[in-house]
Parts: sequence; structure tokens; C-alpha cells
Amino acid sequence: MIHQTAIIDPSATLAEDVTVGPYSVIGADVEIGAGCQIASHVVIKGPTKIGKNNKVYQFSSIGEDPQDKKFDGEPTLLEIGDNNLFRESCTINRGTLQGGGITKIGSNNWIMAYVHVAHDCIIGNDNILANNASLAGHVVIDDFVILGGFTLVSQFNYIGSHAFSAMGSVISRNIPPYVLVSGHMAKPVGVNVEGLKRRDFSDSQIKNIRQAYKLTYRSGLRIEDAEQKLQQIEQQDNEITSFIDFLKKQQGGIIR
Repeated sequence: MIHQTAIIDPSATLAEDVTVGPYSVIGADVEIGAGCQIASHVVIKGPTKIGKNNKVYQFSSIGEDPQDKKFDGEPTLLEIGDNNLFRESCTINRGTLQGGGITKIGSNNWIMAYVHVAHDCIIGNDNILANNASLAGHVVIDDFVILGGFTLVSQFNYIGSHAFSAMGSVISRNIPPYVLVSGHMAKPVGVNVEGLKRRDFSDSQIKNIRQAYKLTYRSGLRIEDAEQKLQQIEQQDNEITSFIDFLKKQQGGIIR
């Protein structure tokens, strides 16, 4: 059902069962998939593609222009997958040409109230961004990441799968998979053990992940030397592969 006070641009494409609440505005070049629920007072601007079964709460701004001085009206994109929840007053910006032209959010994410996702961010699947978490431009987040309330992530940083930030963390470097961080500025404080247990990681897997953490953060080794030691653990547990791959791919240094 589309409320009579909602404004839908003629070029927007909405699946038949999409609901749009009072006073919401759906702009040009917006595509919204089946099962989506758009609450009242939501603005969605295109070009934006939204998949199936997403729910957007009131006062959110989805697909607005990037907050980048270089932006000059180019037709950049926001792409959102399936089964995501966007709570009240979220702001999600489209990409920039310089950053690849797209902001992308995967599926099954919980994006809580007042979260900001800036231009050219890439967010994977099954993540939780708690209230007032804010991502600057070009941030990449893998899967099963939890950002505590009021977490701030500076631009061009990369957060690996199963990482966790405590409330109020200020993140200025890359965070490897499985690592728990806290503070201003954020520091590594251990492995996200509780999160791994909830996702059915075995005791042996967690043990090896802890060993990888100690080699990286407690041994005094350079990153390059730690990588060589980690290769030996990888033969025992494939979960370490993502840790090693992250260290190889990241640019700008990991959080210390």
C-alpha cells in the first residue's frame, strides 16, 4: 500500500507489494524490491537499487548525494541487498566517481538509529551497526562485524569479518578479522570470543585464532614475520586464511 500523501517519481520502480508510509518521497531512478516496507517521512533518492524485504524506518535519508566537494552531480549509485533493517534517521549516501561510483550494502544487516554510511562504503552481510555509528567515505566492512554505539570509523579503513568495536570507539586504522577493539583512539584488546562462540566456532578454531592474535599483537614481530608464523597455523585451521589474507590486502597499517 502506498499512502496517498507519499510522492513517487514516475521513473521509480516499486514491486507490487511495497508499502510506503505518509509523506515519504521516492525519487527518480529508484528501484525497490518485493516485500520492502518504507515508513513515513523517508526520502529515497536515486540512482538507488534496493533488494527484497528491507525495512526503512521514519526520517531516514537513503541514496542522497555524497558529502564530497568533488561531487558534481554525476549519476553514482547506492545498491542495497535483501533483508536489511534501517532504523530511525539513518543517512546512507551514494558513491563518487573517484571512489568507484557505488556505495554498497549487502544483506541481513541491522543498521540502527542515526547511523551514517558515507560515500563509497562497502558493507558485507550480517553486520550490526549500533546507534550513532558513523562511517566516513571508502570504508570497507566484511561480514558478521559489530560496531558498538557511537563508533566512528575514519576514511579508507577496512574492518575484517567477526570484528567487534566497543561503544564509543574511534577507529583510525584497519582491524583484522576476529579482533575486539575499544577506546579513543581504539586499541586492540583481544579476540571477539563471545561472538565466535555464538557463530559456532569450535574450541580448536578459537584457540588458533587466539594464537594468531598473539603472534600479531603480543610477540613483538613485524607484520611480515608474523605472516610467516601464521602460515604454520593455517595448515591446522583454514579460518586463519582470512586473517592472513587480510594482512596481505590491507593498506595503511592495522590497528595497534
